[in-house]
Amino acid sequence: MVTRGLYVCAVVALAQLLGPCVAQFPRLCATSEGLRTKECCPVWEGDGSVCGAMSGRGFCTEVEVSEEPYGPQYPHSDIDDRERWPLAFFNRTCRCAGKYDGFNCGECRFGYRGPGCGEYRESVRRNVLTLSVAEQQKFISYLNLAKNTINADYVIATATRAEMGADGENPMFSDINTYDLFVWIHYYVSRDAFLGGPGNVWRDIDFAHESAAFLPWHRVFLLLWEHEIRKITGDFNFTIPYWDWRDTQACDVCTDALMGGRSNFNPNLISPASVFSSWKVICTQPEEYNNREELCKATAEGPLLRNPGNHDRGRVPRLPTTADVDAVVSLTEYETDTLDRFANRSFRNALEGFANPETGMAITGQSTMHNALHMFMNGSMSSVQGSANDPIFLLHHAFIDSIFERWLRTHSPPRTHYPRSNAPIGHNDGYYMVPFMSLYRNGDYFVTNKVLGYEYAYLLDPWFVQEFLTPYLQQAQNIWQWILGAGILGALVTALVATLIAVALRKRKQSQRRKLGSIYGERQPLLHSSSEEGSASYQTTFPEELPYRTKVLTLWCRAHSSSENQ
Repeated sequence: MVTRGLYVCAVVALAQLLGPCVAQFPRLCATSEGLRTKECCPVWEGDGSVCGAMSGRGFCTEVEVSEEPYGPQYPHSDIDDRERWPLAFFNRTCRCAGKYDGFNCGECRFGYRGPGCGEYRESVRRNVLTLSVAEQQKFISYLNLAKNTINADYVIATATRAEMGADGENPMFSDINTYDLFVWIHYYVSRDAFLGGPGNVWRDIDFAHESAAFLPWHRVFLLLWEHEIRKITGDFNFTIPYWDWRDTQACDVCTDALMGGRSNFNPNLISPASVFSSWKVICTQPEEYNNREELCKATAEGPLLRNPGNHDRGRVPRLPTTADVDAVVSLTEYETDTLDRFANRSFRNALEGFANPETGMAITGQSTMHNALHMFMNGSMSSVQGSANDPIFLLHHAFIDSIFERWLRTHSPPRTHYPRSNAPIGHNDGYYMVPFMSLYRNGDYFVTNKVLGYEYAYLLDPWFVQEFLTPYLQQAQNIWQWILGAGILGALVTALVATLIAVALRKRKQSQRRKLGSIYGERQPLLHSSSEEGSASYQTTFPEELPYRTKVLTLWCRAHSSSENQ
């Protein structure tokens, strides 16, 4: 396990390494001029300079892409806009310094807040089923607001770079709401490559699935989604909740109070009582896009589909269990041999769902772990490119990310465990994540989420025991005789003081009773609860030289000992 001290060091070190955090195509760069110059270095309004240079926030610089070779799964070059991202569109972007972030360096890096981005604050993602009704309703309302709010900062591409003209004379971008922006991003990163001509595509390509970048890419994806919802709601304490689906036998988040129950009229639709029943999906018809050789343009394609449990039982014999998760986390290697969906005893491949969770050996014809939940939903979630249409996607991937976090904390892998070369295209350590602008290298996010400013509620207790309580217990073992002696002495002193106080109070009451009796006659005594009469407030003083940790431990032990005796 990595110590808290190392985490703090990692926060400081990584602040100098991580790229700016923005999503696909900043609106200010989606112009003929931007495409012609291949430059995306907007002015930061805070000081009126490019990339906030006058305030030391960042500067405009050449993009340097990794030249490490990728694997044989994609045997082409200079065909797809996503190759050597983002050079097909831009070769100069803002590089932000320190704790600054954003396409113009006008925002803060993950985990930092405040006008000068000087406040580091860790937010907690919680189990959606443990949220209060009000918190659940707020989460749903935020998603619905995102679905109905045109994003102010980003647009999507509706054509390939070649279709926009050599000098960008025909820019083809479109407005999109904040929720669908991320649906489109998930489509774009996983779509097939166009080879020229209707239906002529290369399918064995995916810049965010089936290899090493699966977990870092989705980690950044969720962080950006979370950040955009915070911006449109003004609630910068918002976090995406997770669904802990271990050992579940049904979709227990599929209720009208949460993600929407099943319609009584059509089992493939969401109940009319849910806000999600009115949602329209996008980017769910990959074969049509391939046949027309065009990108998804994010037009509405019908209602959200979901029919949990009515899936192919041959492909998904059972849903993941706690034992499955524990077995996968026990795998020691992040990636192995082929570095793709055929990798054996690879933690990433097993968690993604292309391997048997019990053995770690790759399997075909079945979906496990992450993949199993997608297939179980038997609707919009079952298609890779369009799966983010279903809001359950957020809950599911937040939990997948938490399992990734468990593995990182358990094994503390060095960065060298992340493949530097020969992974499928887009997945090497130094490759920039498609299609984010500005830029994130995959390997930079092969780090604990402590560095990125968030935590998972169900991981908090193990963290406390390992990083806070365990060192105190170790110290207590060395001084337990002193603590025992101090405890006995404290108890004796407390008993003596309590006795003297009780005697003094009794004499005082007797004196008052005699006085009252002589004036008003005999009266019944007031009744006191036993807790009031028998309780004593006490505090043991500690010598100044006793370490603070020992004081904390002693008080903690007394509190818990008291609660157990009761």
